[in-house]
Amino acid sequence: MLEATLEGIGFWGNGLPDWSSACAWMRNGERPSDPPARPSPQLLAANERRRAPGTVCVALEAALAACDAADRAPAHLPAVFTSTQGELSITDYMCATLAEDPRAISPTRFHNSVHNAAAGYWTIGAGAHVPATAISAGSHSFAQGLLEAMVQLHAGEEAVLLVAYDGHASGPLAEVAPSEGLLGTALVLSRTPCLGLPTLRVQLHTQAPATPLAATDGPLSQLFGGNAMQPCLPLLEALGMERECVWMAAGNAQWLEIGISNE
Repeated sequence: MLEATLEGIGFWGNGLPDWSSACAWMRNGERPSDPPARPSPQLLAANERRRAPGTVCVALEAALAACDAADRAPAHLPAVFTSTQGELSITDYMCATLAEDPRAISPTRFHNSVHNAAAGYWTIGAGAHVPATAISAGSHSFAQGLLEAMVQLHAGEEAVLLVAYDGHASGPLAEVAPSEGLLGTALVLSRTPCLGLPTLRVQLHTQAPATPLAATDGPLSQLFGGNAMQPCLPLLEALGMERECVWMAAGNAQWLEIGISNE
């Protein structure tokens, strides 16, 4: 069993721009009256915020919020960034441009197409010289990202930042890799027990659970179920609604059992 204290949560989704508003929606059905249309991570300079793709912005907005909630300096936290598909709108642009006019490829948009773009922006904006990992595991990207962060703690890191995000798919790619809107969440996990903060206990199983997997029709899933990072939502719902356990698929014949204790 891998165990960690959850020191801080960050969240941004279309219509719910922070964790507090996400909790208000889950518990009371309340939504902000005039939420921002796009995240605006203050970690980046103004010019970089304008140029950065939506996936980078939502990842950094959630990451910084989690660090603030945990009162942790971003520069000192090893990070795990996980995304199902990365920035598909830029991938669609590149494919279309290569087919029609290859010499017209924008260098700026090209460098934003790589899967570790959000991790790169984060390390630059935070001035971080600690390791940052960028992974993808298809529909199991969140589960594998959580497992990677927990393993890093078990291997000796004092605290680790987990960031999960996905954006809107466009063009022909939307038919084979669908995703809607922007969704990002971040968790600061540590090895330091703290009274009053949730503790996560994660076990990896190779046999299907006897109990059903996490439901996909909860309050957050109603709003963001079309996003490729939807698999993170049952855990967030369990945290926001004070549930004690959630299961999620983690790969081929792999499942994560996540126990939540608030003692």
